[in-house]
Amino acid sequence: MQKKTNKADQAYDVLQSMITFQELPPGSMLSEAALMELAGFGRTPVREALQRLARERMVEIHPNRGVLVVGTSVEAQLKLLELRRTVEELAVRLATHRANAQRKEAMTRLADRLDHFPNTDLKAFDRTLKEIHELIATAADNDYLLVAMTPLQGLSRRFWFAHMQNADEELATAASLHSAILHAICRGDEEEAASASLRLNDYLVEFSYRTIHSR
Repeated sequence: MQKKTNKADQAYDVLQSMITFQELPPGSMLSEAALMELAGFGRTPVREALQRLARERMVEIHPNRGVLVVGTSVEAQLKLLELRRTVEELAVRLATHRANAQRKEAMTRLADRLDHFPNTDLKAFDRTLKEIHELIATAADNDYLLVAMTPLQGLSRRFWFAHMQNADEELATAASLHSAILHAICRGDEEEAASASLRLNDYLVEFSYRTIHSR
């Protein structure tokens, strides 16, 4: 099912992608006008997108100065992964029991996409991960989970893409881990879905520590 988006959602997706892939570098201060031009949207959708990005701690809005792109850190990543671990495990457990046939079909398609993913397109992989995370949270049928998970996953994806040393290897690992979660949910295997979710979190924590040694 194709998700309908308004202009604010579209502006958010564009700006979030630019931040994730450092087209808007960490620490940069930009005017609202510059962001409107870069995103290709008018003042109102860009302002709404920036408010959302500020709530998710990707930017800071400084009146009369501009918009600051917030940097990333290992310390912050590890703290958010502590919370993501618990929230995401709950989401996959609920999704195992609450996902309807249509959502399971969508999960199967996404798992198949991951199993045959070309490891060179980082932005396409980012879009796929976002689609997976939204689908699982929606399938869990708890609006509060979606609100809680979206910023955690967005921030952790940003850190992951920014600190990759071997993109092909990391994408292959992430594809396999996410695919395992989707397959387990579709089989109705709650314990395996939860276990697969925890394995994903373990990988992200290990990846975070690796970035310290690679400095």
